[in-house]
Amino acid sequence: MELPDKHWIKKYSPRLLAYIRRNLDNPDEALDLLQETLISASQSLPTYSRKVPFFAWLCGIARHEISDYFRKKKIKTFLFSRLPFLEELADQAFGPEEEMVANDLKKRVKKVLASINEGYSAILRLKYIDGDSVKEIAKKLGLSPKAVESRLTRARVAFKKAWLYENEEIKNSKDFF
Repeated sequence: MELPDKHWIKKYSPRLLAYIRRNLDNPDEALDLLQETLISASQSLPTYSRKVPFFAWLCGIARHEISDYFRKKKIKTFLFSRLPFLEELADQAFGPEEEMVANDLKKRVKKVLASINEGYSAILRLKYIDGDSVKEIAKKLGLSPKAVESRLTRARVAFKKAWLYENEEIKNSKDFF
């Protein structure tokens, strides 16, 4: 099998981008995924075993990046559909003050989680911080999946109420900028 030369990025990028674009509708996202694929491939280059053609190996890495993209997009869509007010917060977190806003957001989320029922806080942490599925949470807590779904619904409502209350307190304080 072929061994990549030092110019492999320039050589394979156009074909790799075409491969990614066939799997993605958004051209800007395709360019981002190309970059992610090239970074991953560069880091994994020492593990390339030459058992498959180099381009096929690159496409395998791209396929994983594409899968990650759709998985993250699905999680984001689901989360924003359940807690739509978080979308505005996420938009704020990607502005020029990204790190400061992200740290502030983490503190505020922790504060709100601490202010709600401990059981609700725990189930939200399992679902949204640890990333556990409903089935996994049910197993950990010794509950049925239906009971977990019900608790998650009530926990989301409690979180949302506490979040809105907390933000109203911040807006009414003179420290709000």
